[in-house]
Amino acid sequence: MTESESPPPPRRSPWRFAPLVLIAAALAAAYASGLHEHLSLGELRARRLELEAFVAANFILALAMYMAVYALVVAISIPGALWLTLTGGFLFGPWIGGGGTVIAATLGATAIFLAARTALGDALRARAGGWLSRLEQGFQRNAFNYLLALRLFPGAPFFIVNLAPAFLGVSLRDYFFATLIGIIPGTLVYASIGNGLRAAFAAGTDVDPAAAARDLLFSPQILLPIVGLIALALAPIIVRMLRNRSAT
Repeated sequence: MTESESPPPPRRSPWRFAPLVLIAAALAAAYASGLHEHLSLGELRARRLELEAFVAANFILALAMYMAVYALVVAISIPGALWLTLTGGFLFGPWIGGGGTVIAATLGATAIFLAARTALGDALRARAGGWLSRLEQGFQRNAFNYLLALRLFPGAPFFIVNLAPAFLGVSLRDYFFATLIGIIPGTLVYASIGNGLRAAFAAGTDVDPAAAARDLLFSPQILLPIVGLIALALAPIIVRMLRNRSAT
């Protein structure tokens, strides 16, 4: 090899796609088994007495099973995490159910983050454009605070926020802790709504918990503190941008 020749690029092992293949296989198995059909308010209403009896007799096991299912649903990106969050609040109360949901959702999100980063991160980061490129600028300024703000924002699509950091070089530590902290407020709101379903079901009241949760989440007493947290998370990024502008 002459000095003018550059070394060939390193060959990447095809095994890097193994995590994504496993996730795809788990997703196919979940749909084939009908798991997604059980993630609904109707299913919770129909099986509430059975579920309550199981939780009363096997609280720790039930909580562990709930967290395992929740982490799996998030990792393989099955729609229905909202109903599971409501179920957690219904079965275990807002604090234990909400806390278990936060941990399980963080673990599930971290699993899909690691799988996507291992298999596709370099290729997609090199081709980042459009909205992904705009997100990249925010992550480059302060990855932890920017991701924390996205997690706190109620309207941010959870699936997109799970994957985008994997393509934009966010560290595992920043991703994990920003996710863990950022999803706490919204999760506790939905778990509290789930806890309130017990009285509604007992009274035979028709209720749309998703609408109730959205109304509560976007009410001033809940939304304003969340907006304040978002502003606090973004403050270092904004200050840095202003300093960079004044220096040019």
